[in-house]
Amino acid sequence: MSKIIFLDVDGTLVDYENRLPESAVTAIRAARAKGHRVYLCTGRSRAEVYPNLWDIGLDGMIGGNGSYVEDHGHVVMHQLLTAEQCRRVVDWLHGRGLEFYLESNNGLFASEHFETEALPAALEYTKRKGGNTEGLTVRTMMPDMVYGGELYRDDVNKISFVLNSYQDHLDSAAAFPDLQPGTWGGKGETALFGDLGVKGITKAHAVHVLLEYLGADAADTIGFGDAKVDVPLLEACAFGVAMGNGGPEVKAAADYITDDVERDGLYKAFAHIGLL
Repeated sequence: MSKIIFLDVDGTLVDYENRLPESAVTAIRAARAKGHRVYLCTGRSRAEVYPNLWDIGLDGMIGGNGSYVEDHGHVVMHQLLTAEQCRRVVDWLHGRGLEFYLESNNGLFASEHFETEALPAALEYTKRKGGNTEGLTVRTMMPDMVYGGELYRDDVNKISFVLNSYQDHLDSAAAFPDLQPGTWGGKGETALFGDLGVKGITKAHAVHVLLEYLGADAADTIGFGDAKVDVPLLEACAFGVAMGNGGPEVKAAADYITDDVERDGLYKAFAHIGLL
């Protein structure tokens, strides 16, 4: 029976320094040769899915933590912040002195001082994920970020911002009840970034949308992830796999825990499940 496989990207398909293990490429190509379908399921917008990932051979993607669904180049769903919502958030973040970037399928658009002010949080995020931070800058970590671009936009999937404190996240949730608030880079008070996206959007919701479009059965789904944001994905799939480098929440939600991403964890899991 062919399976539908959903792969988180950062910490699952690639390591925290954005390196793609050759064993992961081998596993995906072998699984697809057996008739299984493979989709990315990531917080990244399409603009952040670089050619080296598409070159693996994929059936499509879920992006923006569930706001975008694509199958073989066909856009199944794309839910965006409205231009008015984007303007309100940008003005609120400016007023609060928080640096941010807009995540769009057309690119990543940074606030005026993001490059300098976001560096400590970005370095800490990389360090927590086990990456080497020596010599890193925001430009090297996020090479496709656009500086000086238009910030009042109508093509935004979600907005991420640097947290000066956890209270910034709580206040953003109160200020924008029409949007979906979240945090990343840490749990609770240790979170490094907040984000605001389309209300009700999750990776799980996007999986259901794609399955309905494909006429496929949820019983044939397998989800892979490494972070708390991936828990809804694993819960939506019939079988969930957590990476060895993953956090405790995703491991608790998983049916199987494989090795770390840089220790051929994806390949080992594909082999264990019988996808190769």
